[in-house]
Amino acid sequence: LGALRIMTALQFIEHGSQKLFNFPVSAEPHALTGLTTAAGILEFAGGILLALGLFTRPVAFLLAGEMAIAYFMAHFPRDFFPANNGGDAAILF
Repeated sequence: LGALRIMTALQFIEHGSQKLFNFPVSAEPHALTGLTTAAGILEFAGGILLALGLFTRPVAFLLAGEMAIAYFMAHFPRDFFPANNGGDAAILF
């Protein structure tokens, strides 16, 4: 379970740093709106806390809620099925 926690944390750190710092460089950089900035901070800081094993349960709960909100705001309106609306990662996390 430790390896799964660390790999999930690294994915959150990567997505958070892409939203906040555009690293790794994306073909479509994110505009820093209020929700994108909040999501980037949650993903980056939460990923670091998960990787270190600090406050794991509360952080995982917050990140799960953030991913549910991201899915229903950004992906669900496009299509019902995650395979068609690009929401696979949001459902996984």
